[in-house]
Amino acid sequence: MMELKIQLIPTGEIILPPGKNGENFCHNCKVVASDGVRAMMESALTARDRVGVQDFVLLENYTSEAAFIENLRKRFKENLIYTYIGSVLVSVNPYKDLEIYTKNHMERYRGVNFYEVSPHIYAVADNSYRSMRTEGKDQCILISGESGAGKTEASKKILQYYAITCPASEQVQTVKDRLLQSNPVLEAFGNAKTLRNDNSSRFGKYMDIQFDFKGAPVGGHIINYLLEKSRVVHQNHGERNFHIFYQLIEGGEEDLLRRLGLERSPLQYQYLVKGNCPKVSSINDRSDWKVVRKALTVIGFNEDEELLNIIASVLHLGNVQYGGEEGSACITSDTQIKYLARLLGVNGSVLTEALTHKKIIAKGEELMSPLNLEQASSARDALSKAVYGRTFTWLVNKINASLAYTDDSHKHYSVIGLLDIYGFEVFQHNSFEQFCINYCNEKLQQLFIELTLKSEQEEYEAEGITWEPVQYFNNKIICDLVEEKFKGIISILDEECLRPGDASDFTFLEKLEDTVGGHPHFVTHKLADGKTRKVMGREEFRLLHYAGEVNYNVNGFLDKNNDLLFRNLKEVMVMSENNILTQCFDREELSDKKRPDTAATQFKASLAKLMEILMSKEPSYVRCIKPNDSKQAGRFDEVLIRHQVKYLGLMENLRVRRAGFAYRRRYEVFLQRYKSLCPDTWPNWQGKLADGVSTLVKHLGYKPEEYKLGRSKIFIRFPKTLFATEDALETRKHSLATKLQAGWKGYSQNLFVGLKVSIAVQAWWRGILAKRRAQRRRQAANTIRRFVKGFIYRHKERCPENEYFLDYVRYSFLMNLRRNLPKNVLDKSWPTPPAALKEASEHLRKLCMQNMVWSYCKKISPEWKHQMEQKMIASELFKDKKDNYPQSVPKLFVSTRLNGEDINPKVLQYAVPVTKYDRKGYKPRPRQLLLTGSSAIIAEEGKLKQRIDYGFSLCDVSFQGDVVLQSDHVIETLTKIAICAEKINNININQGSIKFTVGQGKEGIIDFTPGSELLVAKAKNGHLSVTAPRLNSR
Repeated sequence: MMELKIQLIPTGEIILPPGKNGENFCHNCKVVASDGVRAMMESALTARDRVGVQDFVLLENYTSEAAFIENLRKRFKENLIYTYIGSVLVSVNPYKDLEIYTKNHMERYRGVNFYEVSPHIYAVADNSYRSMRTEGKDQCILISGESGAGKTEASKKILQYYAITCPASEQVQTVKDRLLQSNPVLEAFGNAKTLRNDNSSRFGKYMDIQFDFKGAPVGGHIINYLLEKSRVVHQNHGERNFHIFYQLIEGGEEDLLRRLGLERSPLQYQYLVKGNCPKVSSINDRSDWKVVRKALTVIGFNEDEELLNIIASVLHLGNVQYGGEEGSACITSDTQIKYLARLLGVNGSVLTEALTHKKIIAKGEELMSPLNLEQASSARDALSKAVYGRTFTWLVNKINASLAYTDDSHKHYSVIGLLDIYGFEVFQHNSFEQFCINYCNEKLQQLFIELTLKSEQEEYEAEGITWEPVQYFNNKIICDLVEEKFKGIISILDEECLRPGDASDFTFLEKLEDTVGGHPHFVTHKLADGKTRKVMGREEFRLLHYAGEVNYNVNGFLDKNNDLLFRNLKEVMVMSENNILTQCFDREELSDKKRPDTAATQFKASLAKLMEILMSKEPSYVRCIKPNDSKQAGRFDEVLIRHQVKYLGLMENLRVRRAGFAYRRRYEVFLQRYKSLCPDTWPNWQGKLADGVSTLVKHLGYKPEEYKLGRSKIFIRFPKTLFATEDALETRKHSLATKLQAGWKGYSQNLFVGLKVSIAVQAWWRGILAKRRAQRRRQAANTIRRFVKGFIYRHKERCPENEYFLDYVRYSFLMNLRRNLPKNVLDKSWPTPPAALKEASEHLRKLCMQNMVWSYCKKISPEWKHQMEQKMIASELFKDKKDNYPQSVPKLFVSTRLNGEDINPKVLQYAVPVTKYDRKGYKPRPRQLLLTGSSAIIAEEGKLKQRIDYGFSLCDVSFQGDVVLQSDHVIETLTKIAICAEKINNININQGSIKFTVGQGKEGIIDFTPGSELLVAKAKNGHLSVTAPRLNSR
């Protein structure tokens, strides 16, 4: 008996268990999977008191930050880490593995409408992919959040989703592998352990994934932003340098470390001990080293050795120690310099001078000024940061080259961009890096609000709903404060860096107070009120960002913005023999008189380009949140989360999204789900969808201010309206289930009534089938019996006992003959006939041969017939008489051999070059033998030398004697002579010696002997000696 099973999972969603074939189908959704199907996301609303709502726009008190965080808490407690704000995905880092990233989950979200399944990173990835394919417009996914919130993992999950679900070929698989393997490489060189995250990205990354017209990933491109180079030379307590240094030391082979001059202990290197955290329990550097080396191989790196030389050289630079008198520093150990000279491919003494002196150009003259201890240490650190920073940029470019889409046949491709960028940062001490990061977040927030409002307005206009302007905080005023030309903080910082005189961080702060001191979002200790001064230092300024107030310490602002490297250090790097460094340090830098752009200006320019890229694409958003600072699973730190909700601008986003209608669905989806609540729409609505929805909402008692009907969607303003509808549906389900159970029971009873009829029909049908099988068996037995009896009587006269067998044998022979007839006249094969058909077989064989001969002759052209006649005569003359005759058979006879010149067949029938031997002395003379209808003519360059009429024997020509001729085409020539003279029987062939008449009464002799090559000469005995290869002469 069939059984209907429905399960409810903690989210309140419906799961239909798999059927016998591992599949199941839900009429209310479009998802088919082997491990059950999730129904539409409205299913979860029945469990909203326990697990919250899946979309924050359905919060009744959407302006309350406490209600927002409480909803996050409920879902986090149930391991539901994803929640929507409209189309924005909010993700909370669970700090543990959840079984929600399997291939089955990928298939569950593949090709499914965004709101038909529960919130997931795969839903965002699939929605962007389908939009790109259907709308033909490039997409981008913006992932933001503070360090440790799971941004990098989110981008990995998206890449994995595309790698698994997109179409693939061998070439595409290579691109997929390289896209995935670019992550461990970039993480090794660009990530580090910080206080907040063991694998923190210390750079921003935008990656374009390129798709061809089939939707397969065929290439990629990465842009990196603001690598934290200062980490190379300094780390806060409890933090580490970039992963690659520890991976190399822990995982590198002994021979490799020996070549690089490294020891297997991070504590030996000054750049690795400042954070006092060489090992981390959650990181296996040795294992990660193997992963990175494999990834480099997959991506196609050939410069592994030079790349590792640079990484090792940075560690050796950190160990360069200075000493000497005050005002003049010197390097106290040559060991590090020797290693650096070999690893960087530079001159050791030149490098030593560059690390202890500064080149000054005064009035066109170059002077070397010694550095004091502090300046020398700064120069060393600047070189380390420059080498590592530029190598990282080179590494990104190298990855881009391996990911480049090279198919010129399809130049157009679609793009999905992934932006993994730092979130808003507020630390106890905030410096230049935090200033740049928060400026970036201001720009992204400005873009985010603009695009969100634009998307909302476009949807309203498309549906014919009146758009009501939304009041929101426009943070353009803060962006202008930072980036405005001549008046912005960046312009003031650049001006202070470039002006002559004693510029310092404090003069920069004073310049800020003078220029932007009156700005409502700018405060310093000097400009603040008494209460604010208590929490601000004199070297700090405060910006009132969209996410809150941040104090920035100006110490180090000018140095970090200048990011300068002494000219003589650049000169040393330009002369490096390391191929990577020669690409990183361009020789044109030395001749370029223009001062390079400052770090802030470069960042501002790259950020402007990023905004252009994002504006050209359809955006999707992922906001990542870390639940606690201790990385503990299950711990929900409300204070920390409130801080992030504020800095991510989530409440502002929710307010903009809820300014109009909280809920919207297409008519068909809404009607399909709630049609059972109205008698007029249940079980099926036959009219227009809009009319069906209108009928349904009127029956439900919706008030006019609670909803609007668009062209293809219904818009519901208040979540409580939707909740009431969902609760009514839940009640309706129970009554429907009761009716279904009653109907099923009645059907089961009626099933027994028809059981006897069914059995009788089955018995009758089984009898019919049995009779048919018995009849087929009898026919088979009779056939076998007649065949056996016929075989026994096969030699008797035809009789009833053997007629079936004999007819079968005849039939088999004729069918076999039909399949195996000879293909041509030379094919002598013929099937063996039975005794009764031998005579008939011979007649058939003759008829077949005659037919093939007739068909062959019919196809012969006159030219080929003439050729065959000549070949027949040649066969009569030479077959079995001359050794080289078989070699001449496949060679066609021609009418002339005189350098391809045509002849008139009416005058000449054959022409061939010959060699004539004098009868006296046997001197060879080149001649031409010309055959006419009546005579043979021997000529020399057109002059007639001798004429021989066919009426006389060639051995008795007048009084001059016989003619001795040599021809390279002897069989062809003699055949032509025999045909022209009509003296076929007069050809004599002799293998030994030939006598011929020299003159009246005189004879000569020609002796034939076999040899390796042709040789004709007069012998000592006076004979004409002919030595010729037996099978090579023609």
